[in-house]
Amino acid sequence: MSREKETLAGSDLEESEELLGRLGIDRRHSRRLLYWVYRRGIRSFDEINDIPQKFLRILSEYAVPGLSSPTASEVSSDGSVKYLFTSKNGMAHETVFLPDDKRRTVCVSVQSGCRMGCRFCATGKSGWNGNLTAGEIVNQVISIPHEITHIVMMGMGEPGDNIDEVIRACRILTAEWGLAAGRRRVTVSTVGVTPSVRRLLDETECNITLSLHSPFPEERLEVIPAEARWPFAGTLDMLKQYDNRIKRRFTVAYVMIEGRNDSQRHLEELRRLLAGTGIRVNLLPYHSVDEEDEKSSGISVMMQFKHELVTSGIGASVRKSRGADIAAACGMLAASSRRGARKQ
Repeated sequence: MSREKETLAGSDLEESEELLGRLGIDRRHSRRLLYWVYRRGIRSFDEINDIPQKFLRILSEYAVPGLSSPTASEVSSDGSVKYLFTSKNGMAHETVFLPDDKRRTVCVSVQSGCRMGCRFCATGKSGWNGNLTAGEIVNQVISIPHEITHIVMMGMGEPGDNIDEVIRACRILTAEWGLAAGRRRVTVSTVGVTPSVRRLLDETECNITLSLHSPFPEERLEVIPAEARWPFAGTLDMLKQYDNRIKRRFTVAYVMIEGRNDSQRHLEELRRLLAGTGIRVNLLPYHSVDEEDEKSSGISVMMQFKHELVTSGIGASVRKSRGADIAAACGMLAASSRRGARKQ
């Protein structure tokens, strides 16, 4: 019975050194090995040309790079591209590339499905299949054919529900032996699983976005069931007390739904909550994911909401709707195959 080979994707420098040491290979090759995996995206150790072949032959007997290509892709009319990946154990997950002028963002998944059950999210409605490994998270960045400037964990799944692998992925993405992405270019988006947010603050330097959608707890609970266990107020207090000497960015994501959360009353409470915190607000259009009788606030309402926040001293922006025609916009990822998707 053949042994299962170890996977390099998802490993850190210390683990790579330990593996090489175990195989009798000079540990000093670890950085070059991870360079070829994380920066060059190799599928076979045969592609490496600056580590002795005798060592690579030994390594190939016990390990694989562990990267995989997307199985399908679909291009939006606005230039966004959605990719479908399948994990080693068969879990489907989606990734979205979002080009916008000089900014080229990749939105990656951290789970196949989601357990949070947020009312207006297709991922949660599709059920939960399991957590992705750090290697599978990082693979989404490495294995799409685009130059990337920013990485956001805003795809399928709740990062706070897979925090060990998310933190490991953040380290690989930002470490000099990994992808060496600047810490300000990596953002983790969460409903606010309070213990996990604490760990993100203590163990990473990535930006953090919190999904809010209503400043009133009872209304937020209707949309985000996690409010019952991890109230936004508690997470907000944690951020207020945090010593942000590294100047990481904290943002609140606020999906605007006509007649539900776009009133003057909501605006005033949002201003009260965030005044003096330095936390920004990202206003997002709502995208219908089923037969819910809801629609997005109009652009004029969203722009006025933004104006009122900015004049109150709260940084705010209105996010463009991207990829809605291929079900790749915020809240629409469900890893379902669609007609028109191109198999890789």
